[in-house]
Amino acid sequence: MKRPITLLAALAIGIMAFSPKSATLDLRHSTEFPAAKAKKFGGLALYTVRDAMGKDPKGTLKAVADAGYAYVEAANYSDGKFYGMTPTEFKSYLASLGLTAKSAHMGMVNMENADQLIADVKAAGISYFVIPVPPMGMFTFDQATKSMAMKGTADELVKIMNTLGEKCYNAGIKLLYHNHDFEFKPLPDGTVIEDVLLEKCDPKFVNFQMDLFWVTKAEVDPLAYFEKYPGRFIAWHVKDMNDEGQFAPVGTGHIDFKRILDAKKKSGMEFYLVEQDNTFGLDPLEAIKISHEGLEKFGFK
Repeated sequence: MKRPITLLAALAIGIMAFSPKSATLDLRHSTEFPAAKAKKFGGLALYTVRDAMGKDPKGTLKAVADAGYAYVEAANYSDGKFYGMTPTEFKSYLASLGLTAKSAHMGMVNMENADQLIADVKAAGISYFVIPVPPMGMFTFDQATKSMAMKGTADELVKIMNTLGEKCYNAGIKLLYHNHDFEFKPLPDGTVIEDVLLEKCDPKFVNFQMDLFWVTKAEVDPLAYFEKYPGRFIAWHVKDMNDEGQFAPVGTGHIDFKRILDAKKKSGMEFYLVEQDNTFGLDPLEAIKISHEGLEKFGFK
């Protein structure tokens, strides 16, 4: 059964407690957005504005373009459509706004539907097919502890990723794996899932989308991974962490994005996307404006 990725991604909301201390830009009072059209750069993961996309996808995409974003990442696919639009309709409408879709989170993939999903992603002009959590029933979420984990072994996930990656490669697109925190935490036997993926997935077929919030949540330094596995982190999810360890607009928390951005070349990053899973009462369309302002101050382009 096909299910939109929003159902999977919603499991990851609101479970933060860790709050690292590092350099920050204080944009907490930056609620005003210039009346002039914002300079276009950077990307937005549409999961951030999922509720608005569900009600008015075309109007919301126009608001994303007006906020200054140059490209997006899809986070909804069902019955052969992205946000109710066929792949070619989605591509054309984005183009009419001066947007492109660089990537799509496709958590509903399985071995039976993979070829069709890959074909639809390509038809939408999307270059990166992203696995947002371990697919095909491997992902688990404990409601009591609000913690994510995985059934099965890291080697089983490697096999799935290599198989899907080869399919993507043969179709002319690329596969990325998106992390949360659990992939960086040692299992009882000492296995670190992210390390196994990086070491055993064929880089010709599989690379990575690093979520900078979740790496920080796992108390891991992203630069250590850039150094150990250079060139593998093709995309980043950029979101900040506030004093309570919650998701926050870029520049309003404590993640030192400037330090991370300085290591862009080593990481292999080719594109990045603002994402904020929960905006805690702030209108997501306002939150993405604050984040875009933060991106510019950190030097993202």
